[in-house]
Amino acid sequence: MKILFTDEFKRRFYKLPIHIQNLYYKQENVFKENWKDIRLHIKKLKGEQLTFSFRITRHYRVLFIVINNDTSLFMTIDHRKDIYRK
Repeated sequence: MKILFTDEFKRRFYKLPIHIQNLYYKQENVFKENWKDIRLHIKKLKGEQLTFSFRITRHYRVLFIVINNDTSLFMTIDHRKDIYRK
């Protein structure tokens, strides 16, 4: 799967601790192989038609949209207490 990134995602990603960035890369590889893999703990956001989240750790999430069968847009990345407030 091809992944596109918003400017917000890039900006927030580089503010994360290095160990979270490294864990993100592992999850990104899983996502690229099979975005429905159970290790990602994919959840559809309530009230949103196309927006989903997946876990990096118990506390960090990525919000994304599936554009088509082979492309996704990663919108933002943050701690779970903050990411759903946006």
